Amino acid sequence: MKLNRLLLLLSFLVLVTACGFHLQSRAELPPEMARTKLAIQSPYSEFARRLESYLEQNGVQVVTVLEDAAVLEVPVNIMRKEIQSIDDNARVREFLIRHIVKFRLLDSKGNELIPLQSFEQSRVYSFNKQDILAAERESEFLSNNLSDSLARMVVRRLGTYGK
Repeated sequence: MKLNRLLLLLSFLVLVTACGFHLQSRAELPPEMARTKLAIQSPYSEFARRLESYLEQNGVQVVTVLEDAAVLEVPVNIMRKEIQSIDDNARVREFLIRHIVKFRLLDSKGNELIPLQSFEQSRVYSFNKQDILAAERESEFLSNNLSDSLARMVVRRLGTYGK
């Protein structure tokens, strides 16, 4: 029985490594970002909180003062909810949630290290007025998911600087 488990575990490990799977490691952020000020349009948004958290997880000290610190500017952080489709009775069936983020990185002297970049993601969800609480929870979940995904994308893009 132990031999079967061992063979099963071994075959699983071979299969996983053969497909190219590997855990995501920390992003190698530019050394200029050791101390970084986050200048964001909406500093209390879910995106801002997640971005700050991911930067700190990757070894960046996020500061509030500009003294001897790089600046990660996020002039655009917009989340919109749009009607995607309408049913026969002219009632909304689906919504589209769109999140747009634009950012750039400046060093401590104000020189642009990464020019203005733009990321956009969207998700569609169904709306049923009979189950309005579930639709609102789904909307909130998708908004948080978009914020998390875009924050990860920004950190990965920052990690490609100089490569």
